[in-house]
Amino acid sequence: MANLKEIRNRISSVQSTMQITSAMKMVSAAKLKKAQDAITAMRPYAEKLTEILQSLSASMEGEIGGEFTAQREVKKVLIVAITSNRGLCGAFNSNVIKQVKAVADSYTGKKVDVLAIGKKGNDVLGKNYSVIANKSEVFDALTFENVAAISELLTEKFISGDYDKIEIVYNQFKNAATQIVQTEQFLPLAPVVGAATASSDYIFEPSKEEIVLTLIPKSLKTQLYKAIRDSFASEHGARMTAMHKATDNATELRNQLKLTYNKARQAAITNEILEIVGGAEALKG
Repeated sequence: MANLKEIRNRISSVQSTMQITSAMKMVSAAKLKKAQDAITAMRPYAEKLTEILQSLSASMEGEIGGEFTAQREVKKVLIVAITSNRGLCGAFNSNVIKQVKAVADSYTGKKVDVLAIGKKGNDVLGKNYSVIANKSEVFDALTFENVAAISELLTEKFISGDYDKIEIVYNQFKNAATQIVQTEQFLPLAPVVGAATASSDYIFEPSKEEIVLTLIPKSLKTQLYKAIRDSFASEHGARMTAMHKATDNATELRNQLKLTYNKARQAAITNEILEIVGGAEALKG
């Protein structure tokens, strides 16, 4: 059994860890509320924009979208991996990394590159794949303008023929305890199936074609921004849950160590008493 000093040092160490994990939990809880409000407010707008785009596209004859919908033979694929810049958030990053590897493995014989948004994904995926860029700085100022610049870069690489297909892998926020790994096709735009047809009573100014071609770049920027916002909220939810569990585990360990300490202290006191009684009996003899 460890001596009393070693047990006291372990108790002190566990209590220090508890203070850190508890503080991180509270910080993540505060940040989660703001991030959750942001993604909740944005989802209806993103869904409505997609609905308008699909409605207009379905009401038009022929192929719409031009270079954004060009279906080419897939030879070069770019995967956008959205992770976090910091750890201590459970399986948040590892789930995305596993999914990126699974998506990459599905393109056997194709050239697969990665664009990382988040330092954790960049550090791990850079060992096995070609990471063409690391846009981790977007989390320092998570604004639509900064995300739009990344979307424009992706669009440019697709239109120029650098890549035939671009996919996004990220954690979708459901609640603080649940994040769902999603894989979405960014480009080319998937064909519209079963969309509602726009009413013929409407007069469009400018033409439907111009409206659609104007909406597509905005829709792509919104799609990427929503994915990053989802991931940002998921990160804080995952970290809050992980730190909550870590605090509970540390509390349980501390209680076990205190019980062990008390048992060891009681055993030491009992031994001292026995030695005193034994010495007194020896003196009597």
